[in-house]
Amino acid sequence: MPIKLWDPNDQPCYKLHKKGAKYLSDGELLAILLQHGTAQENAVDLARNLLGKCNNNLQKLSKLSVNDMVALKIKGIGKMKAIRIVAAIELGSRRLFQHNYDKNIFQSSDVINHLKHSLQFESREVFLVIFLNQANKIIHEQILSEGGITGTVADPRVLFKLALSHEATGVIICHNHPSGQLQPSRMDDLLTEKVKKAANFLDIKLIDHIIVSTQGYYSYAEQNNNW
Repeated sequence: MPIKLWDPNDQPCYKLHKKGAKYLSDGELLAILLQHGTAQENAVDLARNLLGKCNNNLQKLSKLSVNDMVALKIKGIGKMKAIRIVAAIELGSRRLFQHNYDKNIFQSSDVINHLKHSLQFESREVFLVIFLNQANKIIHEQILSEGGITGTVADPRVLFKLALSHEATGVIICHNHPSGQLQPSRMDDLLTEKVKKAANFLDIKLIDHIIVSTQGYYSYAEQNNNW
């Protein structure tokens, strides 16, 4: 049955307006983004179909790119609807991190939830850098490189060129391990040492190098007493 024929109290848009977003199911929220369904399925049914393809797991849904979503070949979900969903997920991710721009960052635990949310479900290895000012407040965040399933290459020269351009006095570097393994590799150790030496030379503090995966996180600063 088309949603417009439902009781108004059951229609997702009306329910959100009158009661608030928290009263809607995942499928109802997605239906609002989809806006309309097909001749065979209304927007809520279409949303439930999409969620079913992700085992009703929002984390799995958040990993899908626009192309991934279109490749599911769900009738009624094309490129534009996929773009709206990906944009909404990204806004939610940025909202989680926004409050960190107003507080002082001194250790990995201050930003770990954001980093895990941003990177732990990535299918490729991604290297990200957070830049901080003299007051240890975040002034910029940027993905430095993206690699394959087994690794990525991060160039310290690019990292510190960005740090100097943003007048950063501190940096936190982070990458993910798609395999789930948290133990640093030999290459991770070498890169950390290289970045730390360069940071000291430029009078920039390397606050931490953090590795995240679906299994948790590894912090060089927390694991190394001489950090």
